[in-house]
Amino acid sequence: MRLTEIKSFLAPLDTLLINLPDGTRVPAHFHVTEVGKVTKNFIDCGGTLRDESVANFQLWSANDYDHRLHPGKLISIIELAENKLGLGDLEIEVEYQGEDSIVKYDLEARDGELHLVGKATACLAMDACGIPEKKSVDLSNLVATGGGCTPGGGCC
Repeated sequence: MRLTEIKSFLAPLDTLLINLPDGTRVPAHFHVTEVGKVTKNFIDCGGTLRDESVANFQLWSANDYDHRLHPGKLISIIELAENKLGLGDLEIEVEYQGEDSIVKYDLEARDGELHLVGKATACLAMDACGIPEKKSVDLSNLVATGGGCTPGGGCC
């Protein structure tokens, strides 16, 4: 989800609900403690220099049960960060406290609610890293030949 998408999604809402991947909700009294730009400069395993930037939201659940973040307030926080940090229309990455450490999630909007979605790693240089490409085989064309197992043949 990009910054323009979340602002459009939030605009008509009265309440802000965020779901974790296991189906539970981020507590309603959460705070957005940071909206920032995270830039990563790196070299992949194939030797290609890469730059990636995301808009980072950090969520925190405190013991402040009397306050709720209104969607309009989050829009104003996002717009302030866009203006002060020159974010552009970046993809959003969300940090939330996991069991032992901060966990990073992607963000999706479904059914009037936001959902934190797990992230996965992948090789960015599959053509250069030496890992063979997985090939799929169509087993539907295989035919049993003499001595092979056949349904009802009693060999299995």
